[in-house]
Amino acid sequence: MSATPFAPPVVATHGSTDPAAPLVVLLHGRGSDEQQILALAPHLPTGVAYAAVRAPIAEGGGYAWFANRGIGRPQAGSLRETTTWFRRWLDEVAPAGRPVVLVGFSGGAAFAGALVLADPARYAGAAVLYGTLPFDAGLSTDPGQLAHLPVFVAQGDADHVIPRELLDRTWQYLLSESGAPTVALRQPGGHQLTAEVVHRLAEWVAHRLGHVIHQGEVEAGTRPAPTWPTLGGELPHRTGPRPAVSWTIPQQQESQTAPVELQERLYEHLRSLRSVETGPSRISVPGARGLVLHEGSEDPQAYLVAEVGEFAHLHPAHDGSMHLVLPADLAADVSAKGWGRPHMWAGTRLSPGFMMVFGPRDEAELAVVRGIVEASHAYASGATALAV
Repeated sequence: MSATPFAPPVVATHGSTDPAAPLVVLLHGRGSDEQQILALAPHLPTGVAYAAVRAPIAEGGGYAWFANRGIGRPQAGSLRETTTWFRRWLDEVAPAGRPVVLVGFSGGAAFAGALVLADPARYAGAAVLYGTLPFDAGLSTDPGQLAHLPVFVAQGDADHVIPRELLDRTWQYLLSESGAPTVALRQPGGHQLTAEVVHRLAEWVAHRLGHVIHQGEVEAGTRPAPTWPTLGGELPHRTGPRPAVSWTIPQQQESQTAPVELQERLYEHLRSLRSVETGPSRISVPGARGLVLHEGSEDPQAYLVAEVGEFAHLHPAHDGSMHLVLPADLAADVSAKGWGRPHMWAGTRLSPGFMMVFGPRDEAELAVVRGIVEASHAYASGATALAV
């Protein structure tokens, strides 16, 4: 990395002193400092190392992460300098193999966003609290850019500090095109942390790091298009806008509902797959129909509910979508090409490949969705090729 004009960072710490312990980096807002954001650490999980870093640019009695073109709009050159400076410090304290989660508030949220957009594979997760991603600052926001990177985003519906257009754009991108499994919380109020947000953040950090410790990480970010065991080897792009999807549990498709006749034809095909049994889903809403394999892969990550072998389920007719599990590369391809999005708990409480697949709107889409579920069936079967 090239030299930067900044001194080494001032860092305040809390929690574990084990140099191998998962590291949560706390990034304060503009005009604040590391001591203020460190006050969040005692409310987060124990057994973790917390490092609150002071931003490198003095401003307003505090510090800032970058020079602005306007609120929430970083100058691209300034942002490149400060992210380079930060990465030099991070690579010293957290070499490869040590999980790192970023938690940023306001200006620190934009800085966290810059770091993960530039190099999503470097991080185990990111929390974007009352802030915006750094759009139009020379960083990619392509579809699937944050695939397999768990994100927690919190906003106040009366926040008058960050422009509403940027908050909405951040919300939309994270919950749709980014491919990130995103836990989202939007509350009444303005530009400040609430007790509910801190509680939910602590839960998210605990689940994410627990998953990393016990199941390992899936490398985040875009990747070359994989070879599918179905669909002639390649998933096409879905045309048109993505449907609206709920951001709360249960995850449901809310627009572009598949015609019921196509839903039923999809179900009849799927129940004909080799060794599949059907019945009520063990994890979804009432009326969802589960697809179960009693003999298949020994990898619990290949299932929605490993204990019963449920690898997919179809939601009720008013929804028309489905959930299933795919290998990591195929799941990322589904996100990038617009056929679905990850469940918000993928990689925290559920398998990293836990995906929503949108219901088919026409005959051509029915064929593609069938191929996606056949690939899920092959994965759960422990097969390298399609078994029908």
